[in-house]
Amino acid sequence: MERAIVVIPTYNERENIGRLIEALGRVLPQLDVLVVDDHSPDGTAELVRSMARDDTRIHLLEREAKLGLGTAYCTGFRWALDRGYHIICQMDADFSHNPEDLPRLIAALDHADLVIGSRYISGVNVVNWPMRRLLLSYAANVYTRLVTGMPIRDATGGFKAFRAELLHRIDLGAIHSNGYAFQIEMNFRAWKLGARIEELSIVFVDRTNGVSKMSRSIIYEAAWIVWKLKVLALLGKL
Repeated sequence: MERAIVVIPTYNERENIGRLIEALGRVLPQLDVLVVDDHSPDGTAELVRSMARDDTRIHLLEREAKLGLGTAYCTGFRWALDRGYHIICQMDADFSHNPEDLPRLIAALDHADLVIGSRYISGVNVVNWPMRRLLLSYAANVYTRLVTGMPIRDATGGFKAFRAELLHRIDLGAIHSNGYAFQIEMNFRAWKLGARIEELSIVFVDRTNGVSKMSRSIIYEAAWIVWKLKVLALLGKL
């Protein structure tokens, strides 16, 4: 396997992150892990730091405050690019993304630049979400496709694998969105660059430990980001 790393943003994920890192090690022993922690008060960073002392594949970036998902990913991506990784993945810390699916995403990079673990490419594969949240997520993806024209079924999903060459071409410094909006923006920028994008079906399981980070501000940001991206593209600024 090419040199690969997975970036995992955390905020109060002590209950999950240790088990997730161990699971990733069983599935992909050669994979490095970068945790980007936003000053979690529950001791997430301390746990990761202690694990990193005994395992050179584990890395930790600590930020001074809760600065948001999008900037956490961009910080992690830049860190990985600066260190010469060929494959850079992203996933949630709460086991909503199955570590056993990651090898499939990485393997698909043999013929793609961006691979998305998709909840909606083969029906609706979501477990334990309330119906209201499921309908909101599905509608957000339909809305995104209609406004942007982007042919992606799950534009808001956060389980992905990138070729480093693609991330080098995306202006990460210009991205300030978070949550669902960040996922939409990264996909849109990749698509406008002509990237080869593939969606692979996954089953998304809602977290059983910890608290969801979903909020109204995340929903509102995703609603307007599609129009912003469309206008920027029409003006030739993407």
